[in-house]
Amino acid sequence: MNLFRSKLFSRIYYFVGLLILIVAGGTIGYVLIEGWRVIDAFYMTIITVSTVGFREVGELSTEGKMFTAFLIVSSFGSFAYAITSITTFVVGGQYKKHLREHKMTQQLKKMKDHVIICGYGRVGKQVAADLRSNGIEFVIVELDEHLIAHQEDETNFLAGDSTDDEILIRASVSSAKAVITCLPKDADNLYVVLSARQLSKTIIIVSRASTPSSVSKLKFAGANNVIMPDAVGGSHMASLIANPDVMEFLDSIRVSGYMETNVESIAYNELPAELRDKTVGELESRPITGATIVGFKGADGNYIINPNMDIIVEPGSKLFVLGNTRQIRKLIKHFQLNRE
Repeated sequence: MNLFRSKLFSRIYYFVGLLILIVAGGTIGYVLIEGWRVIDAFYMTIITVSTVGFREVGELSTEGKMFTAFLIVSSFGSFAYAITSITTFVVGGQYKKHLREHKMTQQLKKMKDHVIICGYGRVGKQVAADLRSNGIEFVIVELDEHLIAHQEDETNFLAGDSTDDEILIRASVSSAKAVITCLPKDADNLYVVLSARQLSKTIIIVSRASTPSSVSKLKFAGANNVIMPDAVGGSHMASLIANPDVMEFLDSIRVSGYMETNVESIAYNELPAELRDKTVGELESRPITGATIVGFKGADGNYIINPNMDIIVEPGSKLFVLGNTRQIRKLIKHFQLNRE
């Protein structure tokens, strides 16, 4: 959508055209009735319709006085309304808002494999922060425009209702990698899941849930994963008491953790052709990279912790390796992984 062809700009064009019509009509009228020069007629028109109160350019004839009265009555309201509307558009923030939406729309057209975050509450903010730290592109759909206006980087926001199919389409749901819906009401999350699944059969959908009874409904609607933040947070706090060392270690296994430790997945199709259909033992590279294979996901979706060395990495399977940032980078380089 061209910025200057939008509906909002169409209104501005209307008001500008109205101003031009009023000024042109008044100028032509004074030239024909009083025989004044164009510049004098233009000046007289401006001070008349704006009611500035300067003295007249010259002595008005009876016809000129009648025309002036008609010009004031017919154009004063329109002139004032047009000026007010244009001023509000430029100064009142409408232009800035429209420009932001246009920039976001243009950016979304270029996005691919991005994540759509629905809702920017406490959960949504944490999701956005983690995605940003991992270098993953995302767009946030938020209904509260006041919340958007106070953000430093407004280009990541799309103002609108996540439950509206049109908003999801504008967020390029067809080319997105995932949708994460973090809305406070389970009914709204359910609607987003249904809409997103209808618009894209392959997209990954992660939904927030507030009550256990909503989990099965959200999964039935098409969510790949359903998370209950309160339950997860409570379990995590209890585990910190029951197994503090284990939980602290697990908390550190993330890119933004204190130890910069991460579990990285390697899909079958990321491996170069010569390394496909090999055994886990043949792909073990700890002596070279320092990273260790700690898990395996078969084509059937089952997970194996500390897989046997004779398991074959076949199409549809994945390896999970544990290592720090330097070791993971070394592993990616060693295996020449295709990460495009």
